[in-house]
Amino acid sequence: MRESLCLALLQKAKEKDFIFLTGDLGFMALESLRDAMGNRFINAGLAEQNMVSVAAGMAKIGLDPWVYSIGPFLYARPFEQIRNDVCMHDLPVRLVGNGGGYAYGVMGATHHALEDYGTLLCLPNMHVFIPAFSEDVFEIVHRCKSLPHPAYVRLGRNEKPAEFVFPEYMPWRRLIESDGATMVAVGPIVGSILEKCETAKKQPDLWVLTEMPLKTEEIPDLFFDSLHRSKHLIVVEEHGVFGSVGQALVHLLCSMGRAPAKFTHRFAQGYLSGTYGSQKFHRLECGLDAESILKIL
Repeated sequence: MRESLCLALLQKAKEKDFIFLTGDLGFMALESLRDAMGNRFINAGLAEQNMVSVAAGMAKIGLDPWVYSIGPFLYARPFEQIRNDVCMHDLPVRLVGNGGGYAYGVMGATHHALEDYGTLLCLPNMHVFIPAFSEDVFEIVHRCKSLPHPAYVRLGRNEKPAEFVFPEYMPWRRLIESDGATMVAVGPIVGSILEKCETAKKQPDLWVLTEMPLKTEEIPDLFFDSLHRSKHLIVVEEHGVFGSVGQALVHLLCSMGRAPAKFTHRFAQGYLSGTYGSQKFHRLECGLDAESILKIL
């Protein structure tokens, strides 16, 4: 999805208020953006706290700053600056974290983003985008232009099956309609589920969610209809349980008097074996692989 981000931002490169800051990352991916933007492409070095504060200052004077790094370097290391300088002042700074979930594999826990959107959604005014497919990135960049608040964009790998035709972008999208359990997948992990569903005997009524915080008015009536019929809600996300979509969605449903009779939550459980491996390895260990997920049905 990083390549899609670069292409989408290239379309913004002529906007004189657009500034891109990177924490010394983007080699072999962002050179075209650097060349198009000249001195508005800023390598801030390994100084993420300063980079975020600089971006906050730029937003304060009316510029459009985008800040890029590996997920945990972007939300964990400069958390205080995001909280105090960006969110408390409700400044439209765009934070782009690459490598959501276990995407950085064997690089280990320091590079894994397992609590990113849960952490950032604790802050005032924050909006989170979790693109499911590379094509979503273009619409998300467009949406950010009209969003007068801070935003975090969590990038992952594009896992869309080759023949899949994705529907028009919306925060909630139904990808498979069936009489099975109602399943909500968060972000790109839905691609592996879609691929496995092609040959599965049972299929979920499959939805993908790509924006938070959850807003009642954005949840389609068809989702509520599905949940009323199936009485079983399954949430799948490559994120820890605390601050998760699973927690937020069940809280919202309970407050509406629409709690499902059965709830199943598959989430990142850290490092159960105490070892590091590929993203595929960690998903399998946590029951986040598509085969394990479809066995729930």
